[in-house]
Amino acid sequence: MADVLTWLWREIAERPDGPMAFRFYLQPLMAMLFAVRDGIKDAHAGRPAYFWALFTDPTHRRERLREGWHAVSRLFFLAVVMDTIYQLTVLKGPRPIQGVLVAVVLALVPYVLLRGPVNRLARGLLHHRPRARGPGSPAR
Repeated sequence: MADVLTWLWREIAERPDGPMAFRFYLQPLMAMLFAVRDGIKDAHAGRPAYFWALFTDPTHRRERLREGWHAVSRLFFLAVVMDTIYQLTVLKGPRPIQGVLVAVVLALVPYVLLRGPVNRLARGLLHHRPRARGPGSPAR
């Protein structure tokens, strides 16, 4: 069993240096962009931080998971497809568990880790933003 895990880890660790290495930068970047977009939406809607809410708000957990999955599902599947192409061309055979593991690390982890802090940062910026004065409001 230890030999299998060592082999699995070695094959995964070699991927960022080999062909198609751009995906190790592009896919987390895309996940981060989606997280920023959704974190800002959460702040405007007054929702709690995403990852924290998954554990502390059981009534909305399923809705939040579905919403998060919808946001990154295409990116996740793209990561699986790209890793499968890598496996077939470089490793000369499919490695489905490795493909899913790489897709989780490249697509889901950055999204989940960044969405909540962006929400909190955006909420703080929205809270401290000076309010626009309308016509007829007194000057300060």
